[in-house]
Amino acid sequence: MTSKKTSVTAPNAQRPAGLAYLVGRLDHVLNQRLREGLAPYGLTVPQYTALSVFRAHGSLSNAQLAMRTMISPQSANEMVKQMEAKGWIERRPDPAHGRIIQISLTAAGEAILGKCDAIVIDIEQMMFPEIGEEARAQLHGSLRAAVKALSVQGI
Repeated sequence: MTSKKTSVTAPNAQRPAGLAYLVGRLDHVLNQRLREGLAPYGLTVPQYTALSVFRAHGSLSNAQLAMRTMISPQSANEMVKQMEAKGWIERRPDPAHGRIIQISLTAAGEAILGKCDAIVIDIEQMMFPEIGEEARAQLHGSLRAAVKALSVQGI
């Protein structure tokens, strides 16, 4: 009786990294670069994200902010307190729902965001230095579609 061996790839065989692995690596290095670039302005990556979300969507509740920035409502609440203390955002009662507090960007928040946008754009250029505007728009669309496909609430 002869045993039949099945073909197994050698442990050291070169196989291209999967997309999930590469996206995870990109997330890690991108976060590191963003932290380094934003730190001199006293901003964290989640704070920059939150300020950007306010600019894009206007006033939001804490729960909406947490969902849009992918952090817990408790973490969002702490972040809101810090950003309010720096004058970057303001909280006001929602006129339609007395118990809901709406959070919005202030002029100071808009100013710090403007300064930091240039840093983020530079980092994005470092990621894809040779990509043209058309390919960049296509990549942007593909990434948004991937987030939407894997997300319950989309973006």
